Amino acid sequence: MATTTTTKPTSNKDETLNGVVERITYHAPDSGFTVAKMQVKGFRDLVAIIGNFPNIQAGMTLSVQGYWYDHPKHGQQFQVKNYTESKPATLTGIEKYLGSGLIRGVGPVTAKRIVAYFQLDTLEIIENQIERLVEVPGIGKKRVKMIQDTWAEQKAIKDVMIFLQGHGVSTTYAVKIFKQYGNNAIAIVSENPFQLAIDVHGIGFATANQIAIQLGISPWSKYRYKSGVLHILSQAAEDGHCFLPLPELVNEAVELLSFDDFDADKEAVRQIVTDMVESEELKVEVAEGEMWLCYKPTFYYTEANLAKLLLKHLEKPVTVDLKRVANWIERYTKSKKIKLSPQQTEAVIKAVSSRVMVLTGGPGCGKTFTQETLTSLWQAMGKKIGLAAPTGRAAQRLGEMTGLEAKTLHRLLEFDPKKMGFKRDKDNPLPFDAVIVDEASMVDLFLAHSLIKAVAPDCQLLLVGDCDQLESVGPGKVLTDLLESGKIPVVKLTQVFRQAASSAIIRNAHQINQGQYPKLEPISHKPKSDCLLHPGGSKPEDSVEAIALLLTDFIPKQGFDPRNDVQVLCPMTKGLVGTRNLNQVLQQLLNPSHPDKPEVTAMGKTIRVSDRIIQLRNDYNRDIYNGDLGVVKGINHIEKSLTIQVNDRDVEYDFADLNEVALAWSISIHKSQGSEYPVVIMPISMSHYVMLSRNLVYTGLTRAKKLTIIVGDSKAIGIAVKQGHRRQRYTRLVERLSEKTQISF
Repeated sequence: MATTTTTKPTSNKDETLNGVVERITYHAPDSGFTVAKMQVKGFRDLVAIIGNFPNIQAGMTLSVQGYWYDHPKHGQQFQVKNYTESKPATLTGIEKYLGSGLIRGVGPVTAKRIVAYFQLDTLEIIENQIERLVEVPGIGKKRVKMIQDTWAEQKAIKDVMIFLQGHGVSTTYAVKIFKQYGNNAIAIVSENPFQLAIDVHGIGFATANQIAIQLGISPWSKYRYKSGVLHILSQAAEDGHCFLPLPELVNEAVELLSFDDFDADKEAVRQIVTDMVESEELKVEVAEGEMWLCYKPTFYYTEANLAKLLLKHLEKPVTVDLKRVANWIERYTKSKKIKLSPQQTEAVIKAVSSRVMVLTGGPGCGKTFTQETLTSLWQAMGKKIGLAAPTGRAAQRLGEMTGLEAKTLHRLLEFDPKKMGFKRDKDNPLPFDAVIVDEASMVDLFLAHSLIKAVAPDCQLLLVGDCDQLESVGPGKVLTDLLESGKIPVVKLTQVFRQAASSAIIRNAHQINQGQYPKLEPISHKPKSDCLLHPGGSKPEDSVEAIALLLTDFIPKQGFDPRNDVQVLCPMTKGLVGTRNLNQVLQQLLNPSHPDKPEVTAMGKTIRVSDRIIQLRNDYNRDIYNGDLGVVKGINHIEKSLTIQVNDRDVEYDFADLNEVALAWSISIHKSQGSEYPVVIMPISMSHYVMLSRNLVYTGLTRAKKLTIIVGDSKAIGIAVKQGHRRQRYTRLVERLSEKTQISF
């Protein structure tokens, strides 16, 4: 009679175990680190295996090589060094293999039906006669086609996955690489892995560099140096810069390219930059003192052409009878029983008589009513008006204010995913006589260029925005540059109206702008102010606890719904009081796991139905853009997809695309621009020191419509209020509009 092993030997000697994966205890998609339980022949209990598996699912039959060791907490485990996969040979194994999620269109229930019908011939049928799956009750031709496509894709990417597995690339990125390059994936990656950083979203220089090291590519490789330079410029663009001065670019590239005992050479980097300029992979402009300013070509040409188009647009004068305009304003305000301030009157008159104008000012200064008055005036003049804003929420507010249809800028300009560009341009301009763009501080270099290209020569343009808010998430500081250039007519509203001044939020916003410490009421059970201070605590974890208590106790008592009315805004993403950690805490607090609530864990994050979600990048195919907020409405494990409601419409995402979204119970202040919320909770602490600035706090504070609660200490708030911009963005739009730029080459 055969004996059954009940305990496992402990040894450093390599062994081989063969078995079927029963369940996955833990799997990190990025690193592949996995803890799983495997049924091994000869062992009564399941064996715990630990190792790196780029793609592991319950039901897989594995042969694993490794050694036993004693874990101080979890007992004996098998450390896997290498493994091979074979197809399961038992009915149970086949059923688990098919239903593991590996094949889109087949869940556990469908897998059970297929195996019950075809028994041990199941895999042979799928491999060679997949059309026979229609014989299985409940499976139609559409489902068979989905299974067939996924099965073929899994087979095709197997070689790519095996190759990349040995070079530290996760399964998810392996699939993306295969979709990008197809059967040429291995050849391209082997020759120049740094191409991945350019072509595949989510793979940056660090990952490409790691692959290159393991492939034995020389650290002096021109591909590596070029990729490093482009990576530095891409990172600079994420910080809002349009270019970098050569010394800064070289220093950052040397730091990036050096590792272990290898020090990158400054002169080599300079030579690569020179080579890239000659091959037109970079553009250089010579500034004062013979300083080289290094651009990616798209940034250079976009900035230069934006200035050229603006100057050309300004050349054409606007003819208008100002006396008739003044009479109309008098009649209009009398009929509305309101009175425009002198600044508002000036703004309306200047806008109606200018080709391009900027209207700016803080909260409560009348930007809204000025726009409403101007819109009515243009309508009275018979002009066709286009209204837009960078975000869906801002566009919705603009439409409600004017009574006209307002769109996001991307929809106004009619983005075409097929050509990855806008349909509206100089050859097909916008069909309007006047265009108003609200929240213009959010408009970055590229969107501004696309807008100006699409404005017809006879069209008038009004840009409205608060120049004291944070600059755009994307590169450039267009609104600020237009104000500083002196070339664009500007009206800045400064008078705070009496009704608005009754709000402590608005009063404090203007105090912060003037560098004064805001008057914040200490939080109490019956607050008299709409701008409150919770002291948080001496440690970051105290602030996290304070935010949790506010949401569970104080907020409901004030008549607000913590799930739908409140937005937590943070200066940073990292740290205990950053968006990443707070999202985990708030998800468990506001939308905890429940057996009846579907959820998915992928791309290192867990997302549940009813979770609040934010889009992290522009997705033109889905017509969703960086910063758009949504709510998860459904998760389909068979289809491997989830449905997110964004801007009042349902959008489908594959699980593999979840790196494009993040939880949004807490978001950065930068991402909150253009949005308003009934209640804002904003932690401000010394742990945020590197990000603290006046316009950061000002922007966060003014996102609230009814109540702002700052959680933090007075020292951090004081530093933020006194601190202007942490770092000015590198742009040359002011110089180009002033025609002070030197010749580029």
